Amino acid sequence: MSFLGNLFSKEKKESLDHGLQKSKESFFGKLGKALVGKSTVDDEVLDQLEEILISSDVGVDTTLKIVKRIQDRVAKDKYLGAVELDRILKEEVAALLSENYSSIDNEFETPAAIKPYVLMVVGVNGVGKTTTIGKLSAQYKKKGKSVVLGAADTFRAAAVDQLKLWGERNSVPVISKGMNTDPSAVAFETVQKGIEQKADVIIIDTAGRLHTKTNLMQELSKIKRSIDKALPGAPHDVLLVLDGSTGQNAVIQAREFTKATEVSCLAITKLDGTAKGGVVIGISDEFKIPVKYIGVGEKVDDLQVFNKNEFVDSLFKKN
Repeated sequence: MSFLGNLFSKEKKESLDHGLQKSKESFFGKLGKALVGKSTVDDEVLDQLEEILISSDVGVDTTLKIVKRIQDRVAKDKYLGAVELDRILKEEVAALLSENYSSIDNEFETPAAIKPYVLMVVGVNGVGKTTTIGKLSAQYKKKGKSVVLGAADTFRAAAVDQLKLWGERNSVPVISKGMNTDPSAVAFETVQKGIEQKADVIIIDTAGRLHTKTNLMQELSKIKRSIDKALPGAPHDVLLVLDGSTGQNAVIQAREFTKATEVSCLAITKLDGTAKGGVVIGISDEFKIPVKYIGVGEKVDDLQVFNKNEFVDSLFKKN
């Protein structure tokens, strides 16, 4: 049974269930073994639960927080048995995500008072950044929004070409100056074109060289200033794209990018191909930055607006 009933379509719920299947199977498989022959949630069970959560890439600090909450509940309610552990765990993870996440966004809607809404997208190469932008543009188009894309990842030919392909596929204009041109100039021109065309949404792709390179972070700051120059107050959001299948490496990337630029929301991709779905919980808890989108498959509709209740429901759903 879903937490939010009809707010989530049946198709999207099935896609989410399927996308988190590997994470769920891995987690419950380990939990089941830990509970064999156990009737109470004792210290041994809690120690094993800690190991399971950490191995599921929830992260050490977040794991300790969850285990402490469960420990407190068990101490308070003497009747809680081992068979109820998955229910208690589900409730505590949902509560933790609720604390770190202010509200559920409308499906691919833009702020009513902002037009054009400018989104700057950052992240290292290989995380699915350009694909996420393509899927986002398709989702916005479905909502009747006009979109303009900016190919400001000018250091990588594949990124420019890939964005142009998404533009053609979605009938969305792509502003590009080609390879090895000034990314901030591309960003500036993209915003100008978006304003001229009265676009609802402007999405700007940026370079994704290694996050340890200082020059990349300087470049991001320069791009951001150019966007603000073209439209004061923009970008309205900086979206960091992370590859969920890399587990704790995604957390490291998030730390580096949040130090370098003001990241306002996150997209976590490739959750369907991994058992590391727990990384969403850890990232949300550590950074206190909303996880806005998750990728649970290859199709356009498999990029979903993150709904914390539906996520927990799918992750803990018994087959």
